[in-house]
Amino acid sequence: MDQQEQAAPEGAGGDRIEAVDIARIMQAIPHRYPFLLVDRMVDVVLGQSAVGIKNVTINENFFQGHFPTHPVMPGVLIVEAMAQTSGVLVVETLGASARGRLVYFMSIENAKFRRPVGPGDQLRIHVTKERQRGNVWKFACVARVDGTVVAEAVVTAMIVGA
Repeated sequence: MDQQEQAAPEGAGGDRIEAVDIARIMQAIPHRYPFLLVDRMVDVVLGQSAVGIKNVTINENFFQGHFPTHPVMPGVLIVEAMAQTSGVLVVETLGASARGRLVYFMSIENAKFRRPVGPGDQLRIHVTKERQRGNVWKFACVARVDGTVVAEAVVTAMIVGA
């Protein structure tokens, strides 16, 4: 069993997963096309941090209207990608106890957009846990393209369900 297939132990923290593929992301969160905004995760440190990857292509449905002659990924979708990356980290950290549960986006703080993201860009979403109290998790998020910061925000989420 490779690292990608190992289940995280209950309450794990500090264990590393080299990569989480799209199939495992889709097991962790319920989002699907066209709203699944994370293609892969790398550098996952359970209970602490991860990097989500979104490969942005001209085929994204939002480019049809935002904007047809100058395609720009909407900032709210970059924030959503941050939330999805954070949600997968929560589920991976909690392991079996998180199966069948949902991670709800609760708040966005200090969102800043530094430069447009367009077709051909690879969005790398760095999320770092600031704190966790019970079922509420708070993450500092920074999105980069080619090492340049394009957006940042603090997101809070709650895991709910069985």
